Amino acid sequence: MVRPVRPSSLTSGDEAVKPLAAAGRRRKARAAKLLEPIRKTRIPEEIADRIRRLILDATFEPGRPLPSERVLARRFGVSRGSVRDAFRILEVLGLLEMRHGQGTFPRELSVDRLVAPLATVLTYRRDLQDELMDVRRMFEPAVAREAAGRATDDDVAALESVLSAQRRKLGTGQSAILEDTAFHAALARATRNRIVVHIMETLNDLLVESRKLTLQQKGRPQRSLAGHEAIVAAVRRHDREAAGRAMHDHIDEIAGLMPAAAAPSPLRRSHKRPD
Repeated sequence: MVRPVRPSSLTSGDEAVKPLAAAGRRRKARAAKLLEPIRKTRIPEEIADRIRRLILDATFEPGRPLPSERVLARRFGVSRGSVRDAFRILEVLGLLEMRHGQGTFPRELSVDRLVAPLATVLTYRRDLQDELMDVRRMFEPAVAREAAGRATDDDVAALESVLSAQRRKLGTGQSAILEDTAFHAALARATRNRIVVHIMETLNDLLVESRKLTLQQKGRPQRSLAGHEAIVAAVRRHDREAAGRAMHDHIDEIAGLMPAAAAPSPLRRSHKRPD
């Protein structure tokens, strides 16, 4: 059995650890706990989770290599193969990068890397489409409200430009899926919040297939345009509550066209607005 690692063994090199402040000592204590031997059956997943937490805690810093597979295997009390598998998991998630001849390094965290795992899960779990629609009900009306409160004349012009392109395509019988996506992206940009923009980009990526299906239904493209027009009208007036209501109605209408709409989830019923 390997004892919990001492604070001095957490660095990648051999330099001595300088005396730390109380916060630093608490962080090292947490790190020592995370580097105890693994006892669970899903060993690579548990190792990956511990390393992820050590990265988020800044114990393993970007720009400095992690301890070697051999060192981590000894600290965790597992095989080097399990550590290698954990490294692969974290590399896929964008948290680690392997540099040939240099070692394994934590990557700088970004919004893209934080939301990518969610995107992957939802993409391959079609049974979660109802839950995804619930997320839209929670998130996008709030985005519309903030956009209405913060939108500039340029933002309104950008939204109206998307609507014009959507109208032209509908008039010629073309698919307006790109404009549908562009509309929600432009609305997010009007909030002036970069995290909102990134989250909306992820949602748009997840919604490509469902938009292809619903926009093929008779009358759906026209209803999508009408929903967008109602939202833009509220944003133009800077009417936050009207924008939120218009977005909620728009998403409810989309949900009614989804294949799973015949059996609404308890969460979906809970989001009905009072009359």
